Amino acid sequence: MALIVGLTGGIGSGKTAASDYLASLGITIVDADVVAREVVEPGQPALAQIEAHFGREVILPSGHLDRATLRDIVFANPEQRKILEQITHPAIGAAIIAQLQAATSPYSVLASPLLLETSQHQMVKRVLLIDVPEEIQIARTTARDGVPEKQVKSIMAAQMPRQDKLARAHDIISNTGSLAALHQNLHQQHLNYLRIAQHHES
Repeated sequence: MALIVGLTGGIGSGKTAASDYLASLGITIVDADVVAREVVEPGQPALAQIEAHFGREVILPSGHLDRATLRDIVFANPEQRKILEQITHPAIGAAIIAQLQAATSPYSVLASPLLLETSQHQMVKRVLLIDVPEEIQIARTTARDGVPEKQVKSIMAAQMPRQDKLARAHDIISNTGSLAALHQNLHQQHLNYLRIAQHHES
């Protein structure tokens, strides 16, 4: 299997900007958040399992998952959240592996905000962390999403502490500057990964 790089970073760090740039270079990006939405689409086995356990109230009239209702249930009850994870995590994992195996680029990227918090890090050979100080995370996220600072802080509290991520990453890009600076740093990493991928194959 070709080289797989795990791309992660806290909320507001610029992960999406980073994965968009690597995609523009022809690199296959498998986005764990996108996969997580796909496995609960109508007709998917995971959605049927969710309905069987949580009831019809978590299904919208359109047949789609009522994320808001389900979120309320699982946030109020850790046991229910565990059950939801037992349903969705295997489906997400299988879909990620299938997409990575189908990748044809010299290396592929698994982009995941919870790469290091879940078993997903076991799928990758290198971890690329997009890093910014916490005050920048808060400022960017409140400006982008229009959410209160308190909500951003609670999301950050659920993610692995910044210092722990820094300790576990193989490659770190600081994203405190401009988008052009981010792209420049990513391009250097891209060239590095192409070299590693060549050795990885041989």
